Amino acid sequence: MMTKLNTGEKAPDFSGIDQNGNNISLKDFQGKKLALFFYPKDNTPGCTKEVCNLRDNYSQLQNEGYEIIGVSADTEKSHKKFSDKFDLPFPLIADTEKKIINDYGIWGKKKFMGREYDGIHRKTFLIDENGMIEKIIEKVKTKDHAAQILA
Repeated sequence: MMTKLNTGEKAPDFSGIDQNGNNISLKDFQGKKLALFFYPKDNTPGCTKEVCNLRDNYSQLQNEGYEIIGVSADTEKSHKKFSDKFDLPFPLIADTEKKIINDYGIWGKKKFMGREYDGIHRKTFLIDENGMIEKIIEKVKTKDHAAQILA
């Protein structure tokens, strides 16, 4: 059963290890705006477009007060390669146990070319300075994601 989070609710607390071995928690971002984006898999075409779009607009996102964190079920090692390859300026949390993924309700049934399977839904949560969910971007445009966050 997928948890369904709504805007105006408190964002579930999270803690995880990023590609550089740093522990990252929601409480580290108290007083900051956070764009927490969930994506299916490192080095896949859509995910690559998404992270590169966020990278290319990173300074603008930061100027608007946003910190960026990516989450997928890939390993730290996979994240490190992905991050190094595309020179990503933000952390990617390795949620191999799918704890954060389940807490945010983004694991579930997906369809691809007529096949149904369980997987990570591409979704972004904008969390305000007080840890409340301000906006949920359900339909992420991978090539134009920063604009959706800034909208």
